[in-house]
Amino acid sequence: MKQHNTPMGRVFDVFNYIFLGIIGLAMVLPFMYVIAGSLATEAELAARPFFILPETITFAAYEYIFSTTTFLRSIGVSILVTVGGTITSLALTLTMGYALSKTRIIGHTVMIYLVIFTIIFQGGMVPTYLLIRDLGLLDSLWALILPIAMNPMWLIIVISFFRTLPVELEESAKLDGATDMGVFLKIALPLSKPIIATFTLFYAVQYWGDYFNALLYITDNAKYPVMLLLQNIMTMADVRFGEVDQLVEQPDQSLTLAVIVVATIPIMFVYPFLQKYFAKGMLLGSVKG
Repeated sequence: MKQHNTPMGRVFDVFNYIFLGIIGLAMVLPFMYVIAGSLATEAELAARPFFILPETITFAAYEYIFSTTTFLRSIGVSILVTVGGTITSLALTLTMGYALSKTRIIGHTVMIYLVIFTIIFQGGMVPTYLLIRDLGLLDSLWALILPIAMNPMWLIIVISFFRTLPVELEESAKLDGATDMGVFLKIALPLSKPIIATFTLFYAVQYWGDYFNALLYITDNAKYPVMLLLQNIMTMADVRFGEVDQLVEQPDQSLTLAVIVVATIPIMFVYPFLQKYFAKGMLLGSVKG
């Protein structure tokens, strides 16, 4: 952050640091409580309304989580949907975005208007459910991927980004005999690392955090993603989290907090690997071509 040298500027800097510090604490403290609560005993959770350092540290909730097959299976489903869905979404968004960025393609304006139409008007929950049912995708992992496979708003940003690439690169490649697919794979994609990294993170977070589609389309407990399992635990639904023959006693509040921690940490590890491209990708996508 740039420092100011004038008196009023220094006052502004102090106020700015205090304000941002309060905002930061407001976001960090609840998560610190969740981590501390997941490591605390049930008695301490009942006695203390808020703390960030438990008096007695216990890993009983984590031992229970990883001793059951239900949670591990849900984590596996979430990882599969997140990886498969992100790859599918990137493939659809990048190929369609690149094609619609070319004004020479007949009907590209109509297609863009249709994309914008879907941003304003959507079918709604019931027609979407009937479509998924008629396609035979109920209780299928594709029901968790296809309904949100392409975000039209992000597609518009990708189209705008591809329009900023120099036309001369494409013309030079075609003079050397490259096809449209060759230009896309060998020139456009290597120049698109920032925006690919940005939307990889966006789509991964979307798939990892989505539970509503699973709530609508999945009835088989074996295909529950971890967020739906967490939602059921939070709402005290009829959840058989453990197995009958589990020898570990099931905790109560600390179990819920431990599930939140375990469900959140994997997606948090993705961000540092994409951070160096993240800010640049957002700015590139926001520039009008």
